[in-house]
Amino acid sequence: MSAGGGSRAIRAIRATSAPTRWPIAGPLRRSELGVEQSPGSAPFRRRLDRIYLAYTVGFIGFVLGLAALEQVGLPKRWIGVIFLLSTVLLYAGIGVLSRTTDPTEYYVAGRRVPAFYNGMATAADWMSAASFIGLAGTLYLQGYGGLAFVLGWTGGYCLVALLLAPYLRKFGQFTIPDFLGARYGGQLPRAVGVLAAVLCSFVYLVAQIYGVGLITARLTGVDFVIGIFLGLGGVLVCSFLGGMRAVTWTQVAQYIILICAFLVPVMWLSIKQTGVPIPQLVYGAQLAKVTERERQLLNDPKEQEVIAAFKARAQDYAARLVDVKASLANERQAGRRTVEALKANNAPLAEIQAAEKALLRIPKNEAAAREAWTREVASNEARARPLAGMPPHAQQFAGDPQGSAAERERFNLSRLNFLALVLCLMVGTAGLPHILVRCYTTPSVQEARRSVTWALLFIFLLYMTAPALAVMVKYEVFNVLVGTRFDQLPTWISTWSKVDSSLLSVVDINKDGILQLGEMRIGGDIVVLATPEIAGLPYVVSGMVAAGGLAAALSTADGLLLTIANALSHDSYFKMINPQASAARRVALSKVTLLAVALGAAAVAAQRPTDIVFLVSAAFSLAAASFFPALVAGVFWTRANRPGVVAGMVSGLLVTLYYLVQNEPWLRSLFGVTHPPTLWFGISPIAAGVFGMAVGTAVIVVVSLLTTAPDAASDRFTRELRVPPRDSSGLPGPQ
Repeated sequence: MSAGGGSRAIRAIRATSAPTRWPIAGPLRRSELGVEQSPGSAPFRRRLDRIYLAYTVGFIGFVLGLAALEQVGLPKRWIGVIFLLSTVLLYAGIGVLSRTTDPTEYYVAGRRVPAFYNGMATAADWMSAASFIGLAGTLYLQGYGGLAFVLGWTGGYCLVALLLAPYLRKFGQFTIPDFLGARYGGQLPRAVGVLAAVLCSFVYLVAQIYGVGLITARLTGVDFVIGIFLGLGGVLVCSFLGGMRAVTWTQVAQYIILICAFLVPVMWLSIKQTGVPIPQLVYGAQLAKVTERERQLLNDPKEQEVIAAFKARAQDYAARLVDVKASLANERQAGRRTVEALKANNAPLAEIQAAEKALLRIPKNEAAAREAWTREVASNEARARPLAGMPPHAQQFAGDPQGSAAERERFNLSRLNFLALVLCLMVGTAGLPHILVRCYTTPSVQEARRSVTWALLFIFLLYMTAPALAVMVKYEVFNVLVGTRFDQLPTWISTWSKVDSSLLSVVDINKDGILQLGEMRIGGDIVVLATPEIAGLPYVVSGMVAAGGLAAALSTADGLLLTIANALSHDSYFKMINPQASAARRVALSKVTLLAVALGAAAVAAQRPTDIVFLVSAAFSLAAASFFPALVAGVFWTRANRPGVVAGMVSGLLVTLYYLVQNEPWLRSLFGVTHPPTLWFGISPIAAGVFGMAVGTAVIVVVSLLTTAPDAASDRFTRELRVPPRDSSGLPGPQ
């Protein structure tokens, strides 16, 4: 279906022009700051247009064909397997056809990707599992508060377009540490840049591979850990063989799949609920209906019963914590008596086995019991809240600006956290190395600007649809699922519970046999993936959505793996250890490093550390604290020097890491932090980057002013970076 299109695309790329040679070391010269044109770019662009149009038509036909097969009885599991295998084989095929050992092709795709396609590839690189899977889920759970992600992520691209993209393209080398090394001089800024790039990219990569495992497990029914390594194969074949060239053309193909997969179910859902195919037009009307239904649920006696039951359960676990030793002994004794009684009465084998499993689940010792019961207290208290712990969807902030002193404080704190998260995500976006490196792949500075504009448009399509999707899914859950008898619940609930019970679970806690909203716990990471089943759409749509989520996760994982591998092989090995290394040796080392990093990230993701959105937000915090101040100062402030930027990047990273470890639950448990969290100004750890960025910026300014000014060459470098390129007549040319 699509592998042929990918093959033709790569042959077109190879036939268009020979790779352009670029300087990769030394001070920047005016000839290196000019506009580079790709020979034959117009025919190349037209050929790409034909190939990807044919590819899109082929993908639509492929989905329609599977839909027809579903109607004649093709099992759901086979539909999932076909979607998984066909898409992974397509990406792998592009990787094989794009294999290269040329450094310029491997690192920056030959610097001849047209702006339209580079924008599409950038959008795919950007719209990770967090955007495709997590964004609508976050909006579902947080309502208005989730819009901070939409504002922050889209606003960040405005910063990229205005402050960084054209200047990095004008610089025109391979990596972000390349820029730091050339601008500030010496190896130390480059080394710190490598450390920061590896750290934030690895955290981001773990989130993507977690998403890959989740989707693969759902599509095929295999175990989550096996799903991680199955999906990882598609990542490795593409980036391992062809580097940025393969990743770029694969990401274009992946964007087409993921945007179709995201838009089709929400448009279908919009037609089902309102008869209007454009969900953005009916978003407000559906939100009003959800708000009215929320009022009904808040006053529903059955929901009050559920809240009371969870409160009682939390109090029971809290009582056990008063005397852990005695409570643990009593629980074990009660468990043994239950098993013995069932055996004595010749109870059914299933009941006996269930009782034995319950006995085995009792904590092994007092420390384990204290930890487990403390966790249960927190979990049940969280569920003993109205609307299953979710805020009213249209409520802007918690608290009341006109209420009591406590309510006003809650309102101000909620608003402060919203703004802090928006700022953190904006500057984090503008500091992510795997996004910024795409500025190097266009033919010119002008194309780099256009590329960012196209990327914003392609990202806009998903981000303006996600809020509508969240509201429409909530409408379905509130009005269709809630009130259903437990013995009539749809099969997708049990299916997702088997994939990961922490993502979806239901319990009839008030024993009335009917599902109440408070009896269902749903994680944000499955809202999009489960949307077709929640809405009762054909299973082929579920397969397409999963394939779209897989495309989103794989496209970002490819870019992140390349960023880490190139930072270690190009910046560390070639630039700092062995400058005489041949091009083939450098590319080979990058491939080996890429494989090792992928396996390491898969091992971490298999532990299911925390949710996707937090992992991604942590990566943004690290990028905001390290790269953004250093890059902006490097472009616009000639006084910024090597001691200042090194001290600023290191201090920003340390402050951010400290705040995360002290306050994020998973990191606290990982590092054994036992004292209570210490929030600064009440800011949640998800926005830790605002502190690192502020400290890093201040340190860069203070240390730069207190130490020796940069030399004349560095000053000239910075000034020329902002001078428009000139054409052959010496006049300012296109930018």
